[in-house]
Amino acid sequence: MSIARIGYGIAYFIILIYNILKSALNVAKMVLTGNIKPVVVEIETILERPISQTILANSITLTPGTLSIDLDSEKRLLKVATIIPKEKKEIIPFEPYIKKMLE
Repeated sequence: MSIARIGYGIAYFIILIYNILKSALNVAKMVLTGNIKPVVVEIETILERPISQTILANSITLTPGTLSIDLDSEKRLLKVATIIPKEKKEIIPFEPYIKKMLE
């Protein structure tokens, strides 16, 4: 394992923790205000290895307000439930770090 991959692993962990904390505050605010509009979206991932896709799906589920429902490794598609409509970049900001760390 190269030093760069270790660096991306550390960056992934920091980005994941940051997004978990940020999302927890946003979800608390949405629950208190009643501003919830759940949707299910399909997201195409750039990740090719099943282990990378699984880590991405688990990272999505760890982030409050999002839940990975299904993963199709062959088509590289994730079905994700969110409590409010979000852009792809908001749902998976850690995807590039996983790619550089594992692929």
